[in-house]
Amino acid sequence: MSIWKTKPLSVLLDEASESEKGLKRTLSSRSLVALGVGAIIGAGLFSLTGIAAAEHAGPAVTLSFILAAVGCAFAGLCYAEFASMIPVAGSAYTYSYATMGEFMAWIIGWDLVLEYALGAATVGVSWSRYLLELLNKYGIHLPHEFICSPWETLKLSDGTVIEGGIVNLPAIFIVSMLSLLLIRGTKESASLNNFLVVVKVAVVIVFIVLGWKFIDTSNYTPYIPANTGVFGEFGWSGIAAGAGTVFFAFIGFDAVSTAAQEAKNPQKGMPIGILGSLIICTLLYVFFAHVMTGLVNYKEFAGDAKPAATAFAKTGYDFLQTGLIVAILAGYTSVMLVMLMGQSRVFYTMSKDGLLPPFFSSIHSKFRTPWKTNLFFLVFVSLFAGLVPVSDLGHMVSIGTLLAFVLVCIGVMVMRKKMPNAPRSFRTPLVPFVPIAGIIICLALMYSLPNESWLRLVVWMALGVVIYFVYGKKNSKLNNPQE
Repeated sequence: MSIWKTKPLSVLLDEASESEKGLKRTLSSRSLVALGVGAIIGAGLFSLTGIAAAEHAGPAVTLSFILAAVGCAFAGLCYAEFASMIPVAGSAYTYSYATMGEFMAWIIGWDLVLEYALGAATVGVSWSRYLLELLNKYGIHLPHEFICSPWETLKLSDGTVIEGGIVNLPAIFIVSMLSLLLIRGTKESASLNNFLVVVKVAVVIVFIVLGWKFIDTSNYTPYIPANTGVFGEFGWSGIAAGAGTVFFAFIGFDAVSTAAQEAKNPQKGMPIGILGSLIICTLLYVFFAHVMTGLVNYKEFAGDAKPAATAFAKTGYDFLQTGLIVAILAGYTSVMLVMLMGQSRVFYTMSKDGLLPPFFSSIHSKFRTPWKTNLFFLVFVSLFAGLVPVSDLGHMVSIGTLLAFVLVCIGVMVMRKKMPNAPRSFRTPLVPFVPIAGIIICLALMYSLPNESWLRLVVWMALGVVIYFVYGKKNSKLNNPQE
């Protein structure tokens, strides 16, 4: 049995054509773009923008967004080619299986847990912060023990400081509700997501339009604060470190590819969904960051988990503050919805390949969804959302995603070499320049992340390697066809 054995493209296409026996094809190109926008605009924009400005880039956080977007664009072009060739659930995991072999597919599938599952947990924590602000406006105060994890300090807008609680119950609540919704069906989930996307894009546009005339240009001086002598603390290295931080804000366009098996016309819809959502969000991000750092001096965002609300308070439109928070909550909800769906589809595919127990590919007889996987991640994601600080989660998600992007860029070059004549309804332009540029930028962003992120990545991947050799390799359907 070879751990480098690749899964034939013909087998993957057969699996796609059999989708009526499993997942239902219900998503249009428009729904796929909304799915991408739904996953992208969320915690990264509304929470991490302030952190990146205060700790790394200052007003030049707009340049951090552009740098991160360029890296995502190169990776997105590679994703789009794969998604049009191999319209099967599983995202980068499936693409790696076809190009680099089973072991690398396992590595990337295991790595995607960091992106989707912990991404959902990260957003769940931010969701709970904004919910507390909304409840406080109406004089509703939840017990301090149940609104944050034991290892973090929470500062509310009224000045209250909470030094560690027992568990973050609001975060657990929202993760649980969305997991149960996903069990009901993709179409129902997509309908809710489409509505939430409209709401939060409207809020971002309102923020930009109304906030623009209140910009204080003195807040842009200096635009690129001088480096403190420490790598990543302002200056050009700070812009790079800021890009590594706000990179989390772009996570989501690749989640479109996990829904390939539920797309009505994946060859056309996948590239449109991936690249369309990325372009829309990049434009909104740059304008949003420009307005936010113009309204408030970047130093004031230090330790602020709700910078959008802080900035908007400067406009004088106090009556819109509550609407802003409600819309941000809606935005966070759609992000978690897409990430939880993406994670369940990756594990569903890995289980179909025998690398995970059959439990994870069990389809509900009525709803035609991988309901047991949804229940598993309800518990798994809830534990992280309830107990782990948001900053630790955010860095783990970013480094896991960047690794996935690197492998997808490598995969496109391998596939062009091994299968140059395979049908592609979308071709990545300027190969090998685009994938190589994607690899370099993503590795540079990984380098800019804290050492703790690298340590956690190594530990997580080591655990994955053990599971593969103990279970996955022995039960692989590709390596054990007789079974």
